[in-house]
Amino acid sequence: MTALEVGYDIPATPGMTEAEVQTPSLILDLDALEANIASMQSQADAAGVRLRVHGKMHKSAEIAQMQIAAGACGICCQKVSEAEAFARAGLRDILITNQVRGAVKTDRLARLPLLGARILTCVDDPANVAELSAAAQRHGTEIEVLVEIDCGAGRCGVAPDQAPGLAQAIVAAPGLRFAGLQAYQGSAQHQADPVARRGLIETAIAATRRAVDLLAADGQPCAIIGGAGTGSYRFEAASGVYNELQCGSYAFMDADYRRVLGEGAFRHSLFVLTTVMSHVKPDHAVVDAGLKVMSLDSGLPQVAGRSDVTYVAASDEHGELADPTSALRVGTQLRLIPGHCDPTCNLHEWYVGIRNGVVERLIPVTARGKSF
Repeated sequence: MTALEVGYDIPATPGMTEAEVQTPSLILDLDALEANIASMQSQADAAGVRLRVHGKMHKSAEIAQMQIAAGACGICCQKVSEAEAFARAGLRDILITNQVRGAVKTDRLARLPLLGARILTCVDDPANVAELSAAAQRHGTEIEVLVEIDCGAGRCGVAPDQAPGLAQAIVAAPGLRFAGLQAYQGSAQHQADPVARRGLIETAIAATRRAVDLLAADGQPCAIIGGAGTGSYRFEAASGVYNELQCGSYAFMDADYRRVLGEGAFRHSLFVLTTVMSHVKPDHAVVDAGLKVMSLDSGLPQVAGRSDVTYVAASDEHGELADPTSALRVGTQLRLIPGHCDPTCNLHEWYVGIRNGVVERLIPVTARGKSF
């Protein structure tokens, strides 16, 4: 199929060149993606910890299967609808690293094991334990439950000293199984100062160790002690406390994580492919990638491989580039590195997987828009 024959619902077909891909589109450098997946799995294996990859980042069952094939024990997500999409796509070990509240959501959650999936979630409130237990009993299923502790982020989670009491409530609740601890320090992930980032994670590790010790003294061993992210995983992996990492963005590497981790970490594999659509002013180019195709919450995108042009502003459908040497022409395609990959991916239906300049396959964004 030629570029002129591509349907309205897909940006490309296998065999096309990158230059023939319709823009704006998300493209994946498959060599870089595979290298990132292998690198993180190798580091987890070397540290003797499991890797449970975070599916909320890419929202793709196919990419999750690639990570599991490389050695990941399962996936994480944040919402019941994400878990539903992944379970229906054949994924079999899914942890919702979040609280699931309310009768409708807990009922949907309790039905997921009927699809053959192991389902886990987190709690920080005894009332939530009762909700989950009632739903599991209604469907004759089992939900594995982690106690979430606040290890420094100040968002969700109980104090470490409250973990044993909450674990006891889970153990006593029909249809539930106590699975361990959720201890994720989200505010540390994008801390650019490495010394400050280490300090935040050391506090998190100390809080997690205390919760683990208190649970053990209460006769409640933790099968899972999970947390960590792309910005901090080395600390948790080496802590001797955590046994499961929940990293996500390493697979794609956005511009913000590059600022945090530096150039020696993972490779950029995700790009927004865009085309110059107007160049009326000599030093000012306009491309077709704006707010509707990428998130700017972590800053403007970077132009990959170009030091002569800079993305300087965005509106709904347009991006503005400073082009002081008039190097660009209408029709020129550019790769943009988004500041924040997670919300950017959620705006698209497809990844265009490219190897050596040629489209190898299209990958669906399975859980796109799954937010409830």
